[in-house]
Amino acid sequence: MDIIVLKKSITAKELRHIVKKLEGKGFRANVSKGTERTVIGVIGDTSKITEDEANAFATMPGVDKIHRIIQPFRLASRDFKSNDTVIRIGKTAIGGKKIPVIAGPCAVENLPALLDIAKEVKKAGATFIRGGAFKPRTSPYTFQGLGEEGLEILAEVRKKTGLPVVTEIMDPRDIDVILKYADVIQVGARNMQNFRLLQEVGSHDKPIVLKRGLSATIKELLMAAEYIMAQGNNKVILCERGIRTFETATRNTLDLNAVPVLKRLSHLPVIVDPSHGAGQWKLVAPMSKAAIAAGADGLMIEVHTNPEEALSDGEQSLKPVKFRALMKELKAVAKAVGREI
Repeated sequence: MDIIVLKKSITAKELRHIVKKLEGKGFRANVSKGTERTVIGVIGDTSKITEDEANAFATMPGVDKIHRIIQPFRLASRDFKSNDTVIRIGKTAIGGKKIPVIAGPCAVENLPALLDIAKEVKKAGATFIRGGAFKPRTSPYTFQGLGEEGLEILAEVRKKTGLPVVTEIMDPRDIDVILKYADVIQVGARNMQNFRLLQEVGSHDKPIVLKRGLSATIKELLMAAEYIMAQGNNKVILCERGIRTFETATRNTLDLNAVPVLKRLSHLPVIVDPSHGAGQWKLVAPMSKAAIAAGADGLMIEVHTNPEEALSDGEQSLKPVKFRALMKELKAVAKAVGREI
C-alpha cells in the first residue's frame, strides 16, 4: 500500500482520520489534490503493512481504493500523480504549454556585468536570470564565487529587471542565506546525491532545479527527487545537463532520451541545460532546438557579454546577439510541437 486514492466526496474529517491512522503506524502522509482525484502518498517502509492492515484502510470512509507502486520513486511517479505538475514562480509557469528560458552567466562576477546580461536576455525573451554565487569547481584554485555578495548582486538585478533568480546551493549550512535571495534553488550535478542537502532543500517551500549527476542513471535522478519530495517539497524541476561517457568530442553527452523517458515515468517538469551538456557554444543552438523537439519544459542557457573574459565556463556561453537569434529560432520549433516560447 503506497497510495490511498480518495473519493471525491471525502470530508475534511475523514481525511484527517486517515492521516492520523497512518501517523499512528509511523508513516507520513503526503496529500496531493489533483483535478481528477485526491491521493495520499504513504511515506515510509510500506512493506511492513500487512494485507489485513491494507484491507482495513481500504474500508475507511472516504477511501476509494489503495494502490501499490512498483517504482521506488513513489511521489515522483506517474502512478502517484497522472497529470503533469506545473510549478508557478511569480508570473511564470514551468511544466505548462509555454516553455520558459533560464539564462545568464555561469558565475556572478559583478553588478554591472550581470545587469547588462540580464537586460539583454530579458529583451530576447528569457524569463529567469541565473548565476552562481557559490561555485563548485573541479580545481580548488579556480574562481569559487562571490558568496553572499553574489546573492546580493542577483537580488539587485532582480529588482531592476523583474527577472526571478535561479542560483545554486552547495552546502546545507547556506540554506538560510540562499532562501533570503533566491526564487529557485539549483542543486548541481555534483550534489545530486548529497542526500543531506536534498533533505534540507526538501524541508522548505522553494522550487528546486535538480540537475542530473555526471554519471547518474534516470532512476537515480528520480530517487534524488524523491529525497526532496519526501520532506514535503513537491516543487521539483528535473534537469538533464549531460552525462559522462567515453566520448571526448564534447564536454558531456547530452542525453535527450532522458526527456521523454522522464516524462513517461514522472509527472515532474523536465528542463534541459545544453550549455553544460555540450560544453561548446556552437553546439548550444542545435541542442536547444532538439531539446524542445524532444518535449523539454524549459531550457537553461549560459549567456555572457564577454565570454573570453568570463571567470567560469566562457567557452560554452552565448553572446547576447547569438542568444537573441536562438530565441527567435526556438519559437518556430516550439510551435511545431504545439508549445510556445
